[in-house]
Amino acid sequence: MKRQVTISGEPIDTAALAAGWAAANDMGAVICFLGVVRAGEDGKRIQALDYEAHVRMAEHQFHLLFDQIEQRWPIGSVRLVHRIGVVKAGEPSLWVEVLAPHRGEAFAACQWLIDEMKRVVPIWKKPI
Repeated sequence: MKRQVTISGEPIDTAALAAGWAAANDMGAVICFLGVVRAGEDGKRIQALDYEAHVRMAEHQFHLLFDQIEQRWPIGSVRLVHRIGVVKAGEPSLWVEVLAPHRGEAFAACQWLIDEMKRVVPIWKKPI
């Protein structure tokens, strides 16, 4: 399984990411999830979220999650980009891309990864 994780303060270039996926002949599904900062957090209006991470540990945890994905589903590749720093409402903070032979596997792996990421990866957000 190909894997890539990027944690960066740079804006997420969705057009470049979408243009950059490389499907293999045996992969019939590409799931691309884009997480966007909402203008509300815990019932209050916000301008942005300030994301902070322990980058090396976060990268390590993502690779552990990728190992688990590889054991559970026949995934061809996973690519994840998480932005850190101040991300304004309406801007993307997360890109997840999963390639798999079938849509069910791709959807399941993508959702599982996002749920587990929120549980174990040391990335924190503070509303602004």
